[in-house]
Amino acid sequence: MRKKNKNLLSFHIIVAATEGEKEAVKAVLKHYEGYIVALATREYHDEYGFTHTYVDDVLRCRLETKLIMKTLEFKIF
Repeated sequence: MRKKNKNLLSFHIIVAATEGEKEAVKAVLKHYEGYIVALATREYHDEYGFTHTYVDDVLRCRLETKLIMKTLEFKIF
């Protein structure tokens, strides 16, 4: 018997997202939100030598846009 993986998106959400359903696309974005934020996190050093981290909002938006585009292009059947 297979163990259910609760970390996966359901098939009907994926199908709906590929068809452009707004709430399904939001669910896909929410599912990958942590990964996107991790990819968009940057570090910088101030004039005193301290390191600060921040989320690059431009990069985050570009990654979200790319995910939406690829989701809409995805063919299931």
